[in-house]
Amino acid sequence: MKDNLRGVLEMTAAMVISGTIGWLVVLSGRPASEVVFWRCLFGAATLLPVCAAMGHLNRGKISLRQLFLAMLGGIAIVANWLLLFAAYPRASISIATAVYNTQPFMLVALGALFLRERLTWVKLGWLLLSFAGVLLIVQGRPDMGSDGSHYLIGVLLSLGAAFFYAIAALITKALKSVPPHLIALVQVLVGIVMLAPFALHGDGDAVGLDGWGYLVTMGVVHTGLMYILLYGAIQRLPTHLTGALSFIYPVVAFLVDALAFGHRLHIVQFLGAAAILLAAAGMLFGWRWRSRATREIERTLR
Repeated sequence: MKDNLRGVLEMTAAMVISGTIGWLVVLSGRPASEVVFWRCLFGAATLLPVCAAMGHLNRGKISLRQLFLAMLGGIAIVANWLLLFAAYPRASISIATAVYNTQPFMLVALGALFLRERLTWVKLGWLLLSFAGVLLIVQGRPDMGSDGSHYLIGVLLSLGAAFFYAIAALITKALKSVPPHLIALVQVLVGIVMLAPFALHGDGDAVGLDGWGYLVTMGVVHTGLMYILLYGAIQRLPTHLTGALSFIYPVVAFLVDALAFGHRLHIVQFLGAAAILLAAAGMLFGWRWRSRATREIERTLR
């Protein structure tokens, strides 16, 4: 019972932290490549001593093949961050987060293509509902200063971020025997190497004191601490409960966007976001598309 309670608290804290990252990204005012680089650097500085203390850096914890896969996953997760962070100022945090939650369907599609996982009619139904939600969001008009073209680019960037997250998740499936904290460390180290040439070229405005505060917070809290809390919760809680608590993330993101920036979803955008989140929940919990008549027939045949 205590383990479950601790897991719920850890998962809740991790999702609340995740839901506030868009706020810091926008406030920092830095290019996405720079934000992700410093997030990786400060995240690595947090995860490295944790992995060392847990014995994850000992020889034999990860093979060369697993290291290669973890690095590929790192490339995908860094691409995911770059696209998502670039989407925030264009489409708003709320819209980018809503569209980003199409990631379970990207994972289903990739699983069907590369792992020969069966795509059932139920999954296809949820996929179509999610697609309809994206179309509704695209039809909406931005409630912010950007024009329609920037808004559409933001939606497309969010879809790209979801796609790369699904690739990273697919790769992680092959790394079940590797400690998750070590996978996260490899991913942020890959990000440092990938983005150092872009983030340290010396052009652009200098980062102010506030800017450094945002970047350090994103690295230490939103990467290092968030991963520690998230993986601690995953180890303690059943899958259905971690999945249910994961919906705290978009709710917090919507609230932060409304309170911090005054961005509120229009009715069409709200319906689109609701459709995506409903479809994601349906996929997660295995809800079936069954009419009342069908349920009555099934009950009679039992």
